[in-house]
Amino acid sequence: MSLSAQLGSSLENLHRRSDLLAIVRQFFLDRDFTEVETPLLSDEIIPELHIEPFRVTEPPPPLWLQASPELHMKRLLAAGMSAIFQITRSFRTGESGRLHIPEFTIIEWYRVGDDMHAGMNFLDDLCQVVLGTLPSVRTSYAEAFEKHVGVCPHTATVKQLTERAAELNLAVPDDMPSEDRDEWLNLLLAMQVEPQLGRNAPELLYDYPASQAALARIVERETDKRLAERYELYWGGLELANGYHELTDATELRSRLEEVNRLRETSGRSALPMPNSLFAAMDDGLPDCAGCALGFDRLAMAALGTESLNEVIAFNFARTPRS
Repeated sequence: MSLSAQLGSSLENLHRRSDLLAIVRQFFLDRDFTEVETPLLSDEIIPELHIEPFRVTEPPPPLWLQASPELHMKRLLAAGMSAIFQITRSFRTGESGRLHIPEFTIIEWYRVGDDMHAGMNFLDDLCQVVLGTLPSVRTSYAEAFEKHVGVCPHTATVKQLTERAAELNLAVPDDMPSEDRDEWLNLLLAMQVEPQLGRNAPELLYDYPASQAALARIVERETDKRLAERYELYWGGLELANGYHELTDATELRSRLEEVNRLRETSGRSALPMPNSLFAAMDDGLPDCAGCALGFDRLAMAALGTESLNEVIAFNFARTPRS
């Protein structure tokens, strides 16, 4: 098989990808961001419930390929940097398909002084400049569920969520945790809500349930609801980016990550090493900021109008012929 036949993407798409990358980089430089580089490999990682990192077993102690540059970028913020971005590779095991690959390109950025709405505005500007889109539609997590599912995600019980999934004839996995409310919300989001988002213009989903805060701040709104200041960008039903008004309290972060590891062990998986260097940096002082991670390969899909990630990358090792 010739080398050109082994490429996942056409040469034209690779040239267009390169042009897109240059536009993205210039967008940040024009706004006085500093481009940084952080380690791909570390003896620490941020534990996540639904993401499995690659473990490198030699030399000891175990090292981990980073699923995101977040750990080290936040340490740079704590050291005094104020507006930083990075275009790098990230790694996640068990991800393979039309929209997932185990090694992918990520754009991640942080800016001191931004809250959730400033973070959404910045992401919206990026989308308009890079993709030439209309301004993004803003939809709260509650509004999206009430419109596309017919329930309030902040008050609905597990019973109501399971009944609604059945009424919508959604395919429920055999290993679905029957009493896990967030898992039912995630199922309804992925199968019923997300395909409807960003139909005519990019759409920003924001104000997630507090139980899904991850590394975002939790706030009390006038409605007496505890909400996570988290936002995600969709276009044509495709999730492109995930952002937070960042949690800056090291004690709270440690508590959340300990709970993640507890849930991992409950589900039969190994706990992951805690990011102690990040906790120490946050104790020294992580400034108020917003951060966002955007999948560049998916951005290229949206820009080029392709149906799969394989059409916008040069090589996918999962599909490379072996001798």
